[in-house]
Amino acid sequence: MDRVPVWFMRQAGRSLPEYRAVKKTHTILEVCRHPDLAFEVTMQPVRRLGVDAAILFSDIVVPLQGMGVDLDIVPGVGPVFASPIRSRADVDALGPLDPETGVPYVLETVRMLASELRVPLIGFAGAPFTLACYLIEGGPSKDHATTKALMYSDPATWESLMDRLTEAVIGYLRAQVEAGAAAVQLFDSWIGALDEADYRRYALPWVRRIMAGLEDLGVPRIIFGVATGELLEALSEIGAEVVGVDWRVPLDLARKRVGDGVCLQGNLDPAACLAPWEVLRAKTEEVLAKGGGRSHIFNLGHGVLPQTDPAALERVVEVVHGWPVG
Repeated sequence: MDRVPVWFMRQAGRSLPEYRAVKKTHTILEVCRHPDLAFEVTMQPVRRLGVDAAILFSDIVVPLQGMGVDLDIVPGVGPVFASPIRSRADVDALGPLDPETGVPYVLETVRMLASELRVPLIGFAGAPFTLACYLIEGGPSKDHATTKALMYSDPATWESLMDRLTEAVIGYLRAQVEAGAAAVQLFDSWIGALDEADYRRYALPWVRRIMAGLEDLGVPRIIFGVATGELLEALSEIGAEVVGVDWRVPLDLARKRVGDGVCLQGNLDPAACLAPWEVLRAKTEEVLAKGGGRSHIFNLGHGVLPQTDPAALERVVEVVHGWPVG
């Protein structure tokens, strides 16, 4: 590509008025379960914003339902689980995931999109650590203390849970690629709760196993987490072609931490999209300058905020596409 590519995390929904129209009559999980709706919501930002990739509309907890987990996504709260995991018996009760029977609607959505899109489709899944946080905490958490307590006090149960989630994620992502996804992103949203030593001990081996389990498919693999500045060196070792960077670490510093062997993705502060245009443009250009042009995919450092004006994102895309690549 002769320009810096750009897409936005959570571009499929939240800020778009056409998405909000869908949400008036359907919950998030309903949209995920109906391929026609998920197809439409995935396509909306591609049509409006002119981005260079589509990101499948779904949620990282969707495959857990295919493993027999009772959950809901509560507006204003997030995923909530009826029976949090607290013991080895709870882990053993998790079923395996067969994507074709457990989440067939996701794969049908991918097939529909792959046949219609003129830009690559990015499939995705939650990473084992982040999924484990939800399962153990029973919902969103600020400190993930219950998760870390189990992790430290019962490593055998922790490893069993991570093994089960890893196998599920590998199968889920492979199925998305086989259905037509051109790349995959692994969201490890809560991994910033760990220091580097704990990340290497309690999370990295399973993420590395996922990347190895996808290698033969030949598609780009992206890893992204929030507050991962101190983990970037470790993230560069897992086998992903692309490392996402949130807004806390400038891309030139991130490059020094990950080396030249991977592409960087990011890392505009999502809140900058709420600023006056002259401020947003300057911050966009700063990210582009520090990204260095090639080996950089422009994105936000986290998801699009619901209050974002889509017109601001359109103007960001124009600036990115006009940036010289040398």
